[in-house]
Amino acid sequence: MPATYKILQSADHADSFNNRDAFALDVLVGLSSMPKSISSKYFYDQRGSELFRQISLLPEYYLTERELEIIEHHWSTVAAAAGREPFNLVELGAGFSQKSLLFLEHFAKAGLAFRYVPIDISESAMAGLVESLGERFPHLEVNGLVTDYFNGLKWLNRRHRRRNLVLFLGSSIGNFNHTRACFFLRSLWNALNHDDVVLIGFDMKKDIDLLLRAYNDSEGVTREFNLNLLCRINGELGGNFDLSKFRHFGTYNVSSGAMESYLVSQERQMVFIEAIGRSFLFEPWEPLHTEYSYKYLASDIDRLAEETGFEVKQHLYDSRNYFADSVWRVQKVGSGELASRDRSLTAKAG
Repeated sequence: MPATYKILQSADHADSFNNRDAFALDVLVGLSSMPKSISSKYFYDQRGSELFRQISLLPEYYLTERELEIIEHHWSTVAAAAGREPFNLVELGAGFSQKSLLFLEHFAKAGLAFRYVPIDISESAMAGLVESLGERFPHLEVNGLVTDYFNGLKWLNRRHRRRNLVLFLGSSIGNFNHTRACFFLRSLWNALNHDDVVLIGFDMKKDIDLLLRAYNDSEGVTREFNLNLLCRINGELGGNFDLSKFRHFGTYNVSSGAMESYLVSQERQMVFIEAIGRSFLFEPWEPLHTEYSYKYLASDIDRLAEETGFEVKQHLYDSRNYFADSVWRVQKVGSGELASRDRSLTAKAG
């Protein structure tokens, strides 16, 4: 059957927003703050996605290789968690990645009855994905959704009474601090049904030098990846950033357990952004924060699950224990005690 995708309209869910306006607002708030920052969610335009693909192939960037090993060795464990009935294989983010392909290939060869449902806000990314999948897996049922993750899951659950196996691969959860990670995971919990299963990737704490090399590669691709944020502002919001006046700096914060990425202004300069209608002053060596990438212990993962209503079924590790894909089950029976936490998390994350 042909692969398809659907763009959710306002009739399908209540919330809607203009992506450019949201980008401009986030840049205004971030550059008006002290210290200055831009959310890492804006890394992934077309150019940023290509740069990240290049990063994932670098020898210093161990994360992709380690997670691929986990999937290759433990895909059957993940499949068993979904059960024997037909299920939705939901991926948060539309990427034609080696990791997604491994799951699709193994699940298809095993004769599992599943529908693949990638969810992403980018129509162009989704269109490219379903076209590629239609060519590679002509008999696979693919129903992509162009919307945000949580509205997509709610829409799916209203129309298809199947267990969901949700993939949140890579180390994307590490981009959130603990409070925001709890807010995201609790929002995911709210969008899912009791007994649904989630597979979440976590980069584990390890030798600091190994981390520093991974986020400061010798070929400078990570530098270009971070500078692409300024390119996006220039191209989409009418900014006049001079990229030659900024340098990338990646470091490990031993107190928080996070790799942190910055773009550092190398001189005093004023940057004007047309869509915002104002200029922003950068002092010499002033940092612009672009990314957190938190690292975890198994106890940290267990704590996140417990605080947000999930039951940890199993941590799946690579052979070096560098990375973990954790299998969680949605637990909604007897979850009333978490209701007050929802209000607290909403207040903290806002």
